Amino acid sequence: MKKRLFALALAACMTASLTACGGSKEAETTAAATETAAETAASEAASEAESTEAAKAEIKTITEGKLTVATSPDFAPYEFYAIGADGTPELAGFDMALAQYIADYLGLELEVVTVDFDGVLSELQTKSVDLGMAGLSPDEKRMGIMDFSDLYYKGGQSLVTVKANADVYNSFEAINKPEVSVGAQTGSIQMDLANTNSPDADIVALPKVTDIIAELLAGKLDAAYIEKDVAISYQKNYPDLELVMDVPYEVEGSAIGVCKGNEALLAGVNEAIAAALSDGSMEQFIADANELASGEKYEGLLDENGNVQ
Repeated sequence: MKKRLFALALAACMTASLTACGGSKEAETTAAATETAAETAASEAASEAESTEAAKAEIKTITEGKLTVATSPDFAPYEFYAIGADGTPELAGFDMALAQYIADYLGLELEVVTVDFDGVLSELQTKSVDLGMAGLSPDEKRMGIMDFSDLYYKGGQSLVTVKANADVYNSFEAINKPEVSVGAQTGSIQMDLANTNSPDADIVALPKVTDIIAELLAGKLDAAYIEKDVAISYQKNYPDLELVMDVPYEVEGSAIGVCKGNEALLAGVNEAIAAALSDGSMEQFIADANELASGEKYEGLLDENGNVQ
């Protein structure tokens, strides 16, 4: 009996020993697999980082080490001057915040050139700047003079008048008459929309949105085509403005104009845009810009001394 009990005990010990050995090997195998997976992930991440850095190194700009961006600062909340408590104008807007983000992402110093909207297109056409950021829509007519990034913001277009005329100039049919004056910014998508939707109207091209707003409020323009969010921004300061209708436009979004043929820069800009959209930065840029635009601001070019004209 004792012998049998001893045999059973011995068998039990052997079984426990084998089980323990098996568990140990399984744990070791799992640990080894986890370590291998971690090493692979780390290797892939390092490889991707090296690839990204290599791609950035391939980027060539107009001025080495700098990202030169042309903008037209009369387009709040995209770009404008926020007036500080001491009266100092500071370039602001979500385009400008995104421009800084892109420059930082690419390891470049940001340099901004302020011109009229038509000048943004000219600067890109002559390859005097790397990027153009002024609420640009990727219109096919412009693709001959610049490349376009992916969309970074989706907006819309609107027809604007003053409250007293809101019941009169509230349709394409109502404004498409020779006696009706309709404003739009020179060289803009809004000008194309004016020519398309109201070709018989007296279309007035003005260089700045601020000029259009002033002419509307003074009664010199009956209506105007203005980017929707920009019009809403102006309406906060000028309650007499009225957005009477949305204007259909197949490309309702903004992209960055990139110097033609600079594929490495275009790829870098698109990568930076994707990062800004995915990490929440773009949402914050828009929120901050709208808040600043609701305060004291100036829209237009500064004088040669950097003061409000």
